[in-house]
Amino acid sequence: MLDQLTDKELYANLYATQGFMLAAALAGAFFLTGSIFTPFINISWHTSAILAGIAFAAAVILLEILFYKTLPPRWFDDGGVNERIFRHMHPVHIAVVSLIVAVCEEVLFRGVIQEQFGLIAASLLFALIHVRYLKNIFLFSFVVIMSVGLGLLYEWTGTLLSVILAHFLIDFILGLLIRYKVLS
Repeated sequence: MLDQLTDKELYANLYATQGFMLAAALAGAFFLTGSIFTPFINISWHTSAILAGIAFAAAVILLEILFYKTLPPRWFDDGGVNERIFRHMHPVHIAVVSLIVAVCEEVLFRGVIQEQFGLIAASLLFALIHVRYLKNIFLFSFVVIMSVGLGLLYEWTGTLLSVILAHFLIDFILGLLIRYKVLS
């Protein structure tokens, strides 16, 4: 199916998926707390939270690069999705996509699901939405562990800013590494 999509259609699907996640987050917040703004209350600007988000992202990125350089290539096979998304994307577009994904996913999974149902539920659901990793035990396990890490980061800092920043940096930097064939 991936081969049948143009880049434009692939990007449209990506944006539609993120729009759905944001809509689900806002609807969930409204029905569970009475306000669509509840998740955004948990965004506060603290230097320690920003540094924690940067440190978490750096650890994940370095670990992924280490794994990529030392483990068999088949362990990273996601069906070519990440390669298709990022290989021709302009760096500014990578930044925009990474920011949209980070905000939409973290508001839903940390700001709504984790707040209402806990770390385990949020982490498992986060991993499951990355459906392309379900066929690859290594990638799926990595996403589960990263999701638990993001959840713990959120609990430790008490702000969505730290996890949004971490998620953005991970996606943006790994997207650039794919774009410039450092990871390919």
